[in-house]
Amino acid sequence: METGAKKPHINVDYFEDLTGKIKENACCQPEGSREDIGQRIKAIREAKGLSLDQLSHMTGFDVELLSSIERCEVQPQLGTAIKLSKALDSAFGRLVSGVGEKLYSITRKDERKIVSRSTSLKGKQQAYTYRSLAPEVKGRHMESLIVQLEEAPDTERSIHDGEEFIYVLDGGVSLDIGDDHFDLSPGDSAYYLSTIPHLIAAASGQATILAVLYGG
Repeated sequence: METGAKKPHINVDYFEDLTGKIKENACCQPEGSREDIGQRIKAIREAKGLSLDQLSHMTGFDVELLSSIERCEVQPQLGTAIKLSKALDSAFGRLVSGVGEKLYSITRKDERKIVSRSTSLKGKQQAYTYRSLAPEVKGRHMESLIVQLEEAPDTERSIHDGEEFIYVLDGGVSLDIGDDHFDLSPGDSAYYLSTIPHLIAAASGQATILAVLYGG
């Protein structure tokens, strides 16, 4: 795949069925789902006896941002969740999808799964929406998601531990990895180390990808 001209857009680390779109009224905590990611972060932090100030020192995130996440006012992007999982010594999947109880998972396309939305760091614009494909598996080290990307709300690159694989299902995707820029179409894929600064978003409108994340 050839590297195209550098473009001043994108920001996202990371949806209904593989062939469909997530409903516009889907929320971070749909009816019948488990607790929201912000609630899980708060519960783990408090169980470890950590204050917001201490967690801020450990992660580099502002106390105001952490407080907004715990109050569900800001939905953390996946890179942010990975950093928090490291600081809290908790499995990444536990924060994103909750604790699983099964040894394996079979996910039918018409089965409703947990739907979450992620916003820009300031919480003012939606960055992407994701659906966990295997939240039931206990002790998993990877997180597989169907992600509906929006156009980038800002230009801040993500960098964190782990590895990422994405496969474009629908729409055009704009991806920056380090100093290289790529325009991806349905059927294209990318694998990269998350320690490389990266940004991913819909090139225009919306795009849907399959994403597999390993938190490291």
